Amino acid sequence: MKRIALSVFCILSACLLSAQQHVYPFQDTSLSDDRRLDNLLSLMTIDEKVNALSTDLGVPRLGIRSTGHSEGLHGMALGGPGNWGGFKMVNYQRVADTYPTTTFPQAYGLGETWDTEVIRKVADIEATEVRFYTQNGKYAKGGMVMRAPNADLARDPRWGRTEESYGEDAYLVSEMVVAFVKGLQGDNPRYWKSASLMKHFLANSNEDGRDSTSSDFDNRLFNEYYSYPFRKGIEEGGSQAFMAAYNSWNGIPMTIHPVFEKIRREWNMKGIICTDGGALNLLISAHKAFPTHTEGSAAVVKAGVGQFLDTYKPYIYEALEKGLVSEADIDKAIRGNFYVALKLGLLDADQTKLPYAHIGVTDTVSVWRNREVQDFVRLVTAKSAVLLKNEKNLLPLNKSRIKSIAVIGPRANEVLLDWYSGTPPYAVSVLQGIKNAVGNSVEVIYEPSNEMDKAYIAAQKADIAIVCVGNHVYGTEPRWKYSPVPSDGREAVDRKALSLEQEDLVKVVHKANPNTLMVLVSSFPFAINWSQENVPAILHITNNSQELGNGLADVIFGDFNPAGRTNQTWVKSIADLPPMMDYDIRNGRTYMYAKEKPLYPFGYGLSYTRFNYSDITVSSPTLTKGKDITVSLKVKNTGDRDGEEVVQLYVSFPRSKVVRPIKQLKGFQRSMIRKGESETVSFTLTADDLAYWDNDKDSYVIEPGKVKLMAGASSADIRLSKEIEVK
Repeated sequence: MKRIALSVFCILSACLLSAQQHVYPFQDTSLSDDRRLDNLLSLMTIDEKVNALSTDLGVPRLGIRSTGHSEGLHGMALGGPGNWGGFKMVNYQRVADTYPTTTFPQAYGLGETWDTEVIRKVADIEATEVRFYTQNGKYAKGGMVMRAPNADLARDPRWGRTEESYGEDAYLVSEMVVAFVKGLQGDNPRYWKSASLMKHFLANSNEDGRDSTSSDFDNRLFNEYYSYPFRKGIEEGGSQAFMAAYNSWNGIPMTIHPVFEKIRREWNMKGIICTDGGALNLLISAHKAFPTHTEGSAAVVKAGVGQFLDTYKPYIYEALEKGLVSEADIDKAIRGNFYVALKLGLLDADQTKLPYAHIGVTDTVSVWRNREVQDFVRLVTAKSAVLLKNEKNLLPLNKSRIKSIAVIGPRANEVLLDWYSGTPPYAVSVLQGIKNAVGNSVEVIYEPSNEMDKAYIAAQKADIAIVCVGNHVYGTEPRWKYSPVPSDGREAVDRKALSLEQEDLVKVVHKANPNTLMVLVSSFPFAINWSQENVPAILHITNNSQELGNGLADVIFGDFNPAGRTNQTWVKSIADLPPMMDYDIRNGRTYMYAKEKPLYPFGYGLSYTRFNYSDITVSSPTLTKGKDITVSLKVKNTGDRDGEEVVQLYVSFPRSKVVRPIKQLKGFQRSMIRKGESETVSFTLTADDLAYWDNDKDSYVIEPGKVKLMAGASSADIRLSKEIEVK
């Protein structure tokens, strides 16, 4: 009987195993992506399809496990000020559910590195943590669709979310976006490590009234400027997801814009288009586009948007009943969601064979505790620092010649976390970083303000005064639209001033001690005209990095030679800017069309060494469609320190028959060059790179004629030039 029972058990076990291994056609990896998606949609019920209009990619009945979205502009946000980790109950109290994640400088600071290899590695570390948290049984937190990078352009420094952008230039931002997307999605030819969902399409760079305003400009600016980083993120980076912006473009809310159909067709966009948070409600209450949520929800789905980020189910069911939307419309909208699920491996029958299945499962060492990762954050932070001024070589400071340092100011002893930050495992302030650097050999005096002349007295006593000023990000402020200082900004609040109130503290400190270093810890530019004129040294660095203090100290004391560059034009006055809602950048906005001399030009940043440019050559004096040329030049480090130089290639069109930029970035390369050594830097240009969008022809046009090639250290520091003929 025991043998019979054992035989029956074995047969039943074999049958059960066979059933468990049953493969739906959508799980068959030998089939094409389209056939797999066709099969999946054919198997789903209408309720499952309606549920799929959320951020949840799971279909439990069919064995597709759930995953959703995570924020990740500069590290996975799983907790932090925005409570992205959710909430838990402790002693009957609802408290934030936070988990440590590696936290890098703000996206604006990452953009100031001008280093695509670094950006790609930042995103790869983030993606590893995403897999770790979503797959580790202890946590099972977060979602593998990452709302990053932000591909919006910082066309105006008053924009409250400037901190989220890589800069004002479409080419620079596109290169950073492509690098970040590739880092998030990984190198596997078939599967993604995580999915990159870019934000916010399109032309979302005003916060005040963003839920109802219209960003108005022509198709030329659409193609050459505002949509350019998104298109590159899809075509070159491989992203297959983006979020629609709150605003309208030319009067039509982006949540329902017909341009989505064109994008899917022309950019080979197969994946997710989602709304922004609460956008359906705003479509009705702010844009007044439809009288009811039912009509609005139907329009969103018909526009090809497959994920809602707010309440939608009752309205979709009613829309189905009234015939305002069909099951076929829903199929078309959610197909992209499951294309992303397919690329993440969620549709495969055997999840254990996926290339990233081990992260958090068999490989259970948490990334945020990895010393190499922490050292890399420190390096990225140092790379992001921009040396704006260094009169009489005050920097780097020589620790052996200093007995005392006064560290002063409101940004000295804190690391501010913005709304999209995670919770770092630790955070090193500027004050702590300086103490770490000097040890016990130098006295460090700290004063947060000039209360009762304390800052003045401290600066007087010290050999060197380091005054740390800058904006507050208000990430932990529960009140929305809260930004009480006019020059501060955040999501939902644009800046009303560019002057720095704390510059008065800089004046006091400088009066007490002429050997003053101004450290501007900020998410955007300030019009610091007095400081530029009077303070001997100025460094800019952004908020948020867990290694803020150590990375900055490495620069201050010369352990790292700064090479960060401005990624936005720093104007001298708010009066130098066109009206905030003027989205036509040709009216004097960005370095490409600016009419006034800036405080700091686009692409600007100093070094502790010097570089000489020479011997510019082109592989051909003419350029025709389908061909390319190589532009080469020699850069020599003529100083006494090793250092990095960011070589920038610009073009201009001196004889163009249409309005073209004064100059336009077309290439850049950050290179380490040892002292006394030279390096040949090369760029490749195609005729298509020099084309402009013709509104009448609705296509790019290559304009014959002379093109001036300019190589330099910034948009205003052109060292070499060469002309070519485009035919």
